[in-house]
Amino acid sequence: MFSEITGSRKTIGDVDVLYHDGLYHLFHLVLPNHDFIAHAVSTDALNWRRVNNALFIGNPGSWDDLMLWTMHVSPDPHQEGRWRMFYTGLSRRDQGDYQRIGLALSDDLFHWRKVPVHWEDNRGPHDPEGVKRARQISQQQSMPAADAAFDRESCFPLEPDPTYYEASLEEGRRWISFRDPFYFHDGQDGWLLASARANHGPVVRRGCVALMKEVAPHRFVAQKPLHHPRMYDDIEVPNLIRLGEDHYLIGSIREDAKIRYWHADALREHWQSYHDNVLLAQGNYAGRVCHDEKGWLLWNFYSMHSIDRTQENLMPPPKRLVQNESGLIRAVTFEGISDYRRESIDVRCVNPLIEDVGRSEQVCRLDQGHLELACQSGFQAFVFDGELENFCFQAKLDMQGRGKCGLVFRIDPDTRDGYYLSLDLHKGVAQLRAWGTNPDATGDQMMEFESLQAAFWQDDTPGQAEFKLITFGSYIELSINGRVVLSLADQHFQRGHVGVYLETAVLQLDEIELVRLASPSQSDEHLASG
Repeated sequence: MFSEITGSRKTIGDVDVLYHDGLYHLFHLVLPNHDFIAHAVSTDALNWRRVNNALFIGNPGSWDDLMLWTMHVSPDPHQEGRWRMFYTGLSRRDQGDYQRIGLALSDDLFHWRKVPVHWEDNRGPHDPEGVKRARQISQQQSMPAADAAFDRESCFPLEPDPTYYEASLEEGRRWISFRDPFYFHDGQDGWLLASARANHGPVVRRGCVALMKEVAPHRFVAQKPLHHPRMYDDIEVPNLIRLGEDHYLIGSIREDAKIRYWHADALREHWQSYHDNVLLAQGNYAGRVCHDEKGWLLWNFYSMHSIDRTQENLMPPPKRLVQNESGLIRAVTFEGISDYRRESIDVRCVNPLIEDVGRSEQVCRLDQGHLELACQSGFQAFVFDGELENFCFQAKLDMQGRGKCGLVFRIDPDTRDGYYLSLDLHKGVAQLRAWGTNPDATGDQMMEFESLQAAFWQDDTPGQAEFKLITFGSYIELSINGRVVLSLADQHFQRGHVGVYLETAVLQLDEIELVRLASPSQSDEHLASG
């Protein structure tokens, strides 16, 4: 995981990751100021080391002198060994009401230079002297001779074409959406995507994915929207990938703070939305993809502050994207976490958490790896020996009866404070709660009960499921039948017992495995050999 220093006002924002020559390069925003794009590197996609910042806001008078927003880094298809960073910029002169897309170049991914721009302030009357000053400021950012062509007929920064998109303050919400660029090359043509808004329809239903075609090196012409669902205010941070002949469009929806996807057989065909098109549950945002030696990875930041996504953010481990037999894509656990596995915990040692439950009310029977649990009345949890902080716990579940079941972890055996994860194996619902005691409060304020995240899965075998629960520092991940269902970060509880709970049910567990994981703490030494 990766985050800014604990206790500072800074926090990580939108991320972009590129894999090259055995190294993952993370580029990310730093909130709340948005005044530079940071850069970190990793050899395993989990342990990161900061390096020099990639890009800063422009000098006063530049088109990007207020803020930098989401970026995307990809190989330059026109010059081998060079990289392009498309990024979002805002200007002080128009109070940040206009979003534009700029371009920076690099020969090594560590040193970046902005291309010169020809920029006019389109808020009002043409100001030739102002344009001249802005152009001079831009050209002061020196460019190598190889990049001089940009200065002759630059099309940057890019702005929305009013033929298709909201482009003036007099329409829509009185600020212009045109941000979060993503470059995609289909093997023949290059395309640039952006978060924009159609120029028609109800104001809060105009969110779309803008499309521009690269008609000459670094020159883009607007096309009609790639996808306009006619439903959302914005589709933020769009991504486009291809698996075989299938195309997948991934975007983040501000209304519910989830990452979703759409599917099409070809780039310009209609995009289809399926009943379970949520890739990651609420709180995960600004998803970005990168391709490494094993396939596609999905990255994002997670907000531990549910109301304000400009504080308490971190980047959790990535998820591997896979395509199932029906052509749907799924997020699954990143295989790199297995490198942190340490000793196995003896799952033959299991005990009731609550001691005053009579024998006639409960059953705990272990036979050759098959664990049978039952509780006729009330709540009971059965936990394994020892207290754990970081672990991977997995098993196959088979529940009989009309009662309830779930998992408990980081449980204090005296207070029973900890995490309670309910699993409705008939409806396919997972709900995680932090449930504990506040000893400093009195009355009903002593009880702390916080719902952290909930999600659904398609239940093909009611009453049965194969789960995998991972805790990795503050990161918590639940997979059901191989698919990541919950993905979040929380710091209520750090360590404790791990086990299973049930109420008025019989539960059978098979193929049980509980393994301690090493700490995911960040260290520069981890990357010393990289």
